[in-house]
Amino acid sequence: MKKFVFIVLLLIAACAFAVRAESQVIVIANSSVKATDVSKSDLRDVFTGASSSLKDGSRVTPVLLKQGAAHDEFLSTYVGKSDAPFRASWRSLVFSGQASMPKSLDGEAAMVEFVAHTPGAIGYLGKATPHQGVKVLVVR
Repeated sequence: MKKFVFIVLLLIAACAFAVRAESQVIVIANSSVKATDVSKSDLRDVFTGASSSLKDGSRVTPVLLKQGAAHDEFLSTYVGKSDAPFRASWRSLVFSGQASMPKSLDGEAAMVEFVAHTPGAIGYLGKATPHQGVKVLVVR
């Protein structure tokens, strides 16, 4: 009986991990962006200021959320930093004259609106957020 309980608990834990492992964040872009997919390394490069284009040559401009669960998950999953070190690295680029700080928006609806109307814009939001008018990029 103990073995059975252990196996059931193990299966429950595995299922919980599998559900959590799927990202709850989607990457969106303006319809002018040629790409239909993007690599994790492309996202990291664009959102850290190391690049202003994707591997396919699409020039993009990153757009950030100021805070929230989608912001935190995006940074953790695709940039590999939490908010404070991420913003500190951008401030360093700005103060050295190498870049301009990306636009930061207050909410996910504002993100959709801005990306939909700004050529080259690329951003992110929660999977459940309505996102009509923007292109969803598949992250590979």
